[in-house]
Amino acid sequence: MSDYLIRATGFNGHVRAFAARTTNAVEEMRRRHDMWNTAAAAAGRTLTATLMMGAMLKGEERISVKIKGGGPIGQIVAEANAHGEGIAYVTNPHVHFELNEKGKLDVARAVGTDGFLNVAKDLGMKEPYRGSSPIVSGEIGEDFTYYFASSEQTPSAVGVGVLVNPQDRSVLAAGGFILQLLPNTPDDVIAQIEERLGQIPQISRMIADQLSPEEILAKVLDEPKILSRTEIHFTCSCSHEKVKSALISLGKDEMDSIISEQGEAEAHCHFCNERYLFEKPELEEIRRNM
Repeated sequence: MSDYLIRATGFNGHVRAFAARTTNAVEEMRRRHDMWNTAAAAAGRTLTATLMMGAMLKGEERISVKIKGGGPIGQIVAEANAHGEGIAYVTNPHVHFELNEKGKLDVARAVGTDGFLNVAKDLGMKEPYRGSSPIVSGEIGEDFTYYFASSEQTPSAVGVGVLVNPQDRSVLAAGGFILQLLPNTPDDVIAQIEERLGQIPQISRMIADQLSPEEILAKVLDEPKILSRTEIHFTCSCSHEKVKSALISLGKDEMDSIISEQGEAEAHCHFCNERYLFEKPELEEIRRNM
């Protein structure tokens, strides 16, 4: 099944909603970084939420999310755009713990609760929009919920989940939803949403049952109106040509030094874990054309 996200409204336009299936993107992230189970769950939840936030943008706008809670996973970094393209990594991908008392991956222990969730949005302005909020639980969904309320003053509910195969560490299912109340939402609508959120299965259960984004929203909204559907892809902007341009920008003297002292150059992309090796003949060709 392909990954995709949907934008929708519910309760006669008083609620805007996003839901996504991100299984393939999260698995690609896990595979590239050789993430262990708990790290994959934490990063996958973050990537899922970031992709849905990317759907709130337009054109060539981009969003970057950084979560650093002081836990052994280190920092989680995720980026996405308005076209369903996203990517993520963690400082330490080799983190895994025994299941917590609820029988779930102990994401909060991996992330930690002493830190902040930081958001930067490149909206085409001179300076990016920046928002931040303290980490409240380390469970990711609750932390994004608090971010929206405290930093963007938008009452929201965020549910994200990742199901990991305990045998081979592959991602079996991943996805989530974001609900946001629009201004002047009637109290009775708010009460209905709160009631439904209290009655629906946990997001991890819906993910395990592989509910589609439409089915997830049907659990929480009253006859959701689907506005758009966007395919999701784990996509990095790095390339051999970009690294080549970076080498050229070093200047002739630096290139001469690299060729004579090292004989090769290697660049590593933190986001996708791709490595680009430039051996001596290619470096010499680049130098001749400078």
